[in-house]
Amino acid sequence: MSALREAVELRMRLRGFSPRTHESYLYALEQLWAFHRRPLEQLSCQDVQRFLDEIITVRKLAWATVNVYFSACRFLYEQVLRRSARQFSIPPRGRSRTRPGVLSVEETRRLIETPRNVKHRALLSLVYGSGLRVSEVVLVQPVDVDRGRMMLKVTGKGHKQRYTILARHSLRLLEAHWRANRPTSYFFFGRDKSQPMSVGTAQAIYYQALKRSGVRNLGGIHTLRHCFASHVIHNGYDIFALKRWLGHSALATTGRYMHVVPGAPAVVSPLDAFTAKA
Repeated sequence: MSALREAVELRMRLRGFSPRTHESYLYALEQLWAFHRRPLEQLSCQDVQRFLDEIITVRKLAWATVNVYFSACRFLYEQVLRRSARQFSIPPRGRSRTRPGVLSVEETRRLIETPRNVKHRALLSLVYGSGLRVSEVVLVQPVDVDRGRMMLKVTGKGHKQRYTILARHSLRLLEAHWRANRPTSYFFFGRDKSQPMSVGTAQAIYYQALKRSGVRNLGGIHTLRHCFASHVIHNGYDIFALKRWLGHSALATTGRYMHVVPGAPAVVSPLDAFTAKA
């Protein structure tokens, strides 16, 4: 699929897809080719659907991973090969009904304070304190910090920029990290200070802190973003402000965090409050 691969890569570059999306889509299409062992441009819609059924029912891939495969197939056949709706159509994927796992405030504090390395503490603190995705935190630069307003400029999905809140604790850790390590282009750099840390390295920092802290394992570093959102809602902040901070396009996505988090006080029904006065 070398010629087709070049066409796919060109289209993704023109659309401004992130390097991570490039990698994910190409891997999904390679898996589609491996399943049928035939040129992808020769596959029918039914062939593609059989492959998607395989990854759902047999391989039992995670919901988010299956969504990537669906998106990659749509991109190839609709955007690159230009097949019409009559020639290619796969059913839309619904939203996951799984609630995000959430740590208590105390568990979160213990986890982000566990690393001895100030750079690692600053990274975990920023993910939680500002509600960042892992792909966003590794791209944070010193110029993104607005000390006057205590805000942080974030480059999110699709290169969209937004502002979110910056915790004073995170700022103090960033300052300590600056004094100790003198970052240049990016706060969280890799071996080359001019390049950002890889997402995999950031995940490894989280898992190491998780193991050493003894905190419950509810998933990867994205758990800290879930905790930020749920704790903000629990503290009574406006959901529309939270939507902006998280960079969500749809309010329904933010609404997933409208549930009682561990340690929340008991909720009293307005009927009980009314009858208690009688």
